[in-house]
Amino acid sequence: MPPKSRPPHSARDRRPAGRPHGGPAAPARAARSDAAAPVGAPARLAALRALDGVLRTGLPLDAALASSARTLARAEDRALARAIAAEVLRRLPDLDALIDSATTKPLPPDVKARMVLRIALVQALVLGTPPHAAIATVLSLVEGGPKRLVHGVFGTLMRRGAALPALPNLPPELVTRWGQAWGREAVAAARTMLAEPPPLDVILADPATTDDWATRLGGESLAPGHVRLPRGSAVTELPGYGEGAWWVQDIAASLPARLLGAGEGRDALDLCAAPGGKTLQLAAAGWRVTAVDNNERRLERVTENLARTRLEASIVTADMMEWAPNAPVDAVLLDAPCTATGTLRRHPEVLHRVGPAAIADLAGQQARMLDRVADWVKPGGMLVYAVCSLEPEEGEAVADAFVAAHADYAIAPIEAGELPGGFVPDDAGRLRVAPGVLAEKGGADGFFVARFRRTG
Repeated sequence: MPPKSRPPHSARDRRPAGRPHGGPAAPARAARSDAAAPVGAPARLAALRALDGVLRTGLPLDAALASSARTLARAEDRALARAIAAEVLRRLPDLDALIDSATTKPLPPDVKARMVLRIALVQALVLGTPPHAAIATVLSLVEGGPKRLVHGVFGTLMRRGAALPALPNLPPELVTRWGQAWGREAVAAARTMLAEPPPLDVILADPATTDDWATRLGGESLAPGHVRLPRGSAVTELPGYGEGAWWVQDIAASLPARLLGAGEGRDALDLCAAPGGKTLQLAAAGWRVTAVDNNERRLERVTENLARTRLEASIVTADMMEWAPNAPVDAVLLDAPCTATGTLRRHPEVLHRVGPAAIADLAGQQARMLDRVADWVKPGGMLVYAVCSLEPEEGEAVADAFVAAHADYAIAPIEAGELPGGFVPDDAGRLRVAPGVLAEKGGADGFFVARFRRTG
């Protein structure tokens, strides 16, 4: 399942102030038609359009690709467009450093020649495309433009034996921000995380069958009800998918629901629920779940997965800031919309779409959501707050402010024994999953989780 939290359209935090000479990348207007392009060029054009959507317009990569690759008939071409775009975003600072080393004057950051060079270089240096094919399939993207410049810079770098560092460098502003928040070791760990797409985690409907499914799937279990598989596994072809024995969910994303324990028929709200991994967890643990989300299309995925796994939950399409339950419930799980910087391994675009303005805006929204749900929990009941963000403003700061503003709530400390090995609560009893957690096992998404009990 894709992550539920999506960064806002925050490209304005990084967008150049004006339109430099040559203008921003505008592939749809300036490139030749797909029919006239050389073999393989349509996939590169789709990647170019997707990158333009991410870096200049602020779209998530999935949304940008949905538009840019819609004319690609072959699944292989769509996969190639995705691979090119994702690897450019994963390696952007290092690609730009190479390009700047081969030009007398730096190209503007959003000029088409730079974008096309990024695509050519990532093919040759990361994806293993022969250099002659890497350049031949992108030159049509600058038809009527600086083809000689693109060809010359690429040729210069190939003759020099250009190479990318083993670990991608993060954008400088992220190095500063995360260095201040988590220290140098965490920044280094984030680079390691970014170097490779993540493994595949599946969560089992019945934790009692963990050993059996680890054997059948050929994976490794890191916790009851969890199996980790190598990346690249074809999900729908794996044993157990058709009968609904499991669903895909990063191990860190599975922790908030685990912290509510067994439901025993009690009532729980899963807010901002789509795509539904936590809804499935709660239902499998015996909770009577109501899943609330304002995105009807994404809720269809929840309904499909409930049917596949033969689990039950009530589905409500509504904005939780306008909707309310009929009565307080035993547990509320709020996995709030956030910058999603913790998902950098699978969504490297977050490195280039999120800045201070977006962080502040989302932190304010998260605080308002917590305030909204405070009265929805029965006395003695639990409220779990989670974000897949590495920004302390969205995690620790929001949790501290909530407790300070609500005298009838207190932190319900998370105990080490409730967590899989490698995850450690902080001194206040909250969980921060920073870069480097489970590094020797393939890592985990960045997360923050706080559990509150309503005391009165």
